[in-house]
Amino acid sequence: MNVLKRNNITVKGKGQQPMLFAHGYGCDQNMWRHITPAFEEDYRIILFDHIGFGNSDTATYTKEHYSSLQAYAADILEICQELGLQDVIFVGHSVSAMIGVLAAIKEPERFSKLVLISPSPSFINDGDYVGGFTREAIEGLLESLEGDYLGWANTIAPVIMGNSDRPELSQELAGSFCKSHEGIARDFAHLTFLSDHRKDLPLVKTEALILQCSDDAIAPLSVGEYTHQHIQGSRLMVLQATGHCPNLSAPEETIAAMKSFL
Repeated sequence: MNVLKRNNITVKGKGQQPMLFAHGYGCDQNMWRHITPAFEEDYRIILFDHIGFGNSDTATYTKEHYSSLQAYAADILEICQELGLQDVIFVGHSVSAMIGVLAAIKEPERFSKLVLISPSPSFINDGDYVGGFTREAIEGLLESLEGDYLGWANTIAPVIMGNSDRPELSQELAGSFCKSHEGIARDFAHLTFLSDHRKDLPLVKTEALILQCSDDAIAPLSVGEYTHQHIQGSRLMVLQATGHCPNLSAPEETIAAMKSFL
C-alpha cells in the first residue's frame, strides 16, 4: 500500500523543517485548519489522516495489525521515511500525542521537538493517578459506543469539546465522528480509552511541550501535570482555553503557545 495514499498525506508550506500534525480520535487533518496557516511561511507542513478517518484508505486495515497504538506509531514512522523527514517537529492532539511519544521513543533521532496537545497516557484512575475516569465509567462509555455509534458520537462530542456556549464546535466534532469508518472507529476507541502508556513517558528523550487546557473533562489538569513530571525536561503550559480541543476552540492561544516553545 502506498503510504501517501493510505494516510491521505498533504504537504504544504514554504519552509524546510517539517512539522507533522497528527489529529485526535474521530477527527481528520481538517481539524488543523486554524493552526497550520500560522506556520506555513517558516515550516514544511505535513498533514495526514489516521487509518479509518478522513480520506484515508482502509483497504489494508486489519484489527489484528492495529491492535495497539504502536501500530499507529509505526504509520507515523513510515510517513517520515517515505517523505525523508528529519528534524521533525511533531504536533499531536489527544491520543495522537501518545502515538507521537511512541514514535519518538522508537526513532528519537528523527524528531527534534514534540508538541503534545491535551495528552493522556491513561484515562483510567489508578491509585494515586487521576486519569479522569473509573474503569467502570470507561467500560460503560465503550459499551454505549458498541450499541449505538452515531448516538454515542452525538452524546460524547459536547463532553469532549466543552465550550457549551459555542454549540457549533460540538456539532463539527460529532459530524467528524459520524463520517469515520464505524468499525475502525469502534476499534480505535478501545485503544484510545483502554491503553496505558504511563511507563513510556520516562523513555522520551525529545524536547517536549505539553499544552493543557484549564478545564478539560477528558484529560484533567492532573493528567497534564503527571505527563510533565514523567517526561524529563518537558515544559507544561496551561491554557486559558477550556475543553479538550484547543486547536478548534482557541487556535490563537494554541498558536502563541506553540510559537513561544519553538
